[in-house]
Amino acid sequence: MPRSSPPRVFFFSTISPPFIVEDERILRGHFTVDRLVSSGIRAVPSIVRGVWKADVALAWFGSVYSALVVLLSKLFRRGSIVVVGGVDAAKHPEIGYGIWINPVKARLVGYAFRNASRVLPVGPSLGESVRSLADYDGANVQWIPTGYDGSTWRPGPSPKKMVTTIASCWDLPRFRAKGIDRLLEAARAMPDVPFRVIGVTPELLEVVRPDVPGNVEVLPQIPRSGMLAHLQESGVYCQPSYSEGFPNAVCEAMLCGCVPVGTAVGGIPTAIGDAGAVVPYGDVTALVRALREALDAPEEARRRAREHVLREFPVSRRERELVAVVRDLLQQTAAGRS
Repeated sequence: MPRSSPPRVFFFSTISPPFIVEDERILRGHFTVDRLVSSGIRAVPSIVRGVWKADVALAWFGSVYSALVVLLSKLFRRGSIVVVGGVDAAKHPEIGYGIWINPVKARLVGYAFRNASRVLPVGPSLGESVRSLADYDGANVQWIPTGYDGSTWRPGPSPKKMVTTIASCWDLPRFRAKGIDRLLEAARAMPDVPFRVIGVTPELLEVVRPDVPGNVEVLPQIPRSGMLAHLQESGVYCQPSYSEGFPNAVCEAMLCGCVPVGTAVGGIPTAIGDAGAVVPYGDVTALVRALREALDAPEEARRRAREHVLREFPVSRRERELVAVVRDLLQQTAAGRS
């Protein structure tokens, strides 16, 4: 069939958080993009049409849907990309977290990873998990970190000595994966320090409320536009996760001048680098010590945190590397049709 010009990208996801919307914006600056946000059986005909019309198909998160996108791309001789975000490269049955604990979904996600033209984890540790869980050499895996805008996320005038955590939590497995249970333990040991946890649904809060100490304020999910003020107000940002991909909130908080403290899991150490503290997951004593040191850190520590993200993870890097992958696949698919 005749191909359209400029090249066409089919962009699929089941949800639209800001980091996925940002990828769509990036690609629209270079290609014609057909965007589909859908789920369930009603998504299937639209996925078929989208891949057929495209030159390259991109699916955000390894899933049943990404397996279909990859299968159709092979059948139609299109390039395919699966972006890996975190839960799609996790298997933690002990806390009920990760798509790989479901054997049927695991087989389909494994197919997607092994057969995609390119698999793009947002964190380096996710690439290792992809190779291990899908049991292959991972030759198609390429780490491209998410990117962050320093003009949107910027420091405020006078942060308080308080600790903030953002973690979208709607059930107990997610609550534990984000380490909020351990954060509450640390807060209990620091009654003189105010803590704020953002993103816990009211229904889940009713379940965990007995464990929340008096110095912890728990808020539901708030609009992205409201996050800036919370991060600017806080001197320290904590990511105490049990499982993590590449932590967007950590990087955004660092751009706002928060001194970061996180656990040594997933992409957290990469995000923090030498601009904050990394402690073993579950070591509440070490977490408390790191939080107190961060709360007492000088102004230079806040500047160093911001500069680290500006240098290592600018949105321009994400754009440059993601667009290069799509262009490379366009060349390969064109060569394959000739």
